[in-house]
Amino acid sequence: MTASELYSAIVAKKSYLCVGLDTDRRRIPAHLQHEPDPVAAFNRQIIEATADYAVAYKPNIAFYEAQGPRGWESLQRTLEYIPKNCFTIADAKRGDIGNTSGLYARTFFDPASSGLDFDAVTVAPYMGKDSVEPFLEFPNKWVILLVLTSNTGSADFQQLSVGDEKLYKRVLKTSQTWAGADRMMYVVGATQADQLAHIRTIIPDHFLLVPGVGAQGGSLAEVSRYGLNDQCGLLVNASRSILYASGGTDFAQKAAEEARTLQREMATYLELRVKS
Repeated sequence: MTASELYSAIVAKKSYLCVGLDTDRRRIPAHLQHEPDPVAAFNRQIIEATADYAVAYKPNIAFYEAQGPRGWESLQRTLEYIPKNCFTIADAKRGDIGNTSGLYARTFFDPASSGLDFDAVTVAPYMGKDSVEPFLEFPNKWVILLVLTSNTGSADFQQLSVGDEKLYKRVLKTSQTWAGADRMMYVVGATQADQLAHIRTIIPDHFLLVPGVGAQGGSLAEVSRYGLNDQCGLLVNASRSILYASGGTDFAQKAAEEARTLQREMATYLELRVKS
């Protein structure tokens, strides 16, 4: 999916919602536990319930790897359930020496190799350019670099001073020489909304993937105020607040209600942006 196609989906749905498919087998409602593939069955209903309100889906790969071979099968089925007009993100946080990164890239971008065909993958940038470039060798695929995350430990390294600037700002500036706004996004946590205005001065045109809204307490209003650009430029992720809105047989209905609430709020911010 190209940047213009993603923006078209945002305009059509009046939404920049990304649903995080961080599906924990232990939290799936009891009535699905006897399905042949409980995770895929749960995800399918979540996707069907939220597809009118979401423009992207982001399975966190750890939740699938933890189940061994069955988890990879669940992941493949899940990817097949996602509508083709939605952006797909493998939240894998990979990054290694070049030849290993190349194999990670094949895992998520080459269906002939792995059976998976995501639009984007999250990548840790701290091994440098040669650890990121293999992901960019796949045409029309996106790299989403971790820059400033929501967890409290982000201060341990990401906000250390390097010369006269923070390390995460150095990552933003340096990585722009690796790919443009049509191939690279950045992860900025919703709990770091106070940094977004300055981040936008460094990368005015790039999309930002923003986790941390909902269960983690990030403010959608603040993220939208400081992060929106002329082409929206945001994918705001919500996971637990949607997936586990209910633990009963009405889980999909409650997930749809939560997604719709977020979408309606996003539509308001998009309209305000257009008018301004």
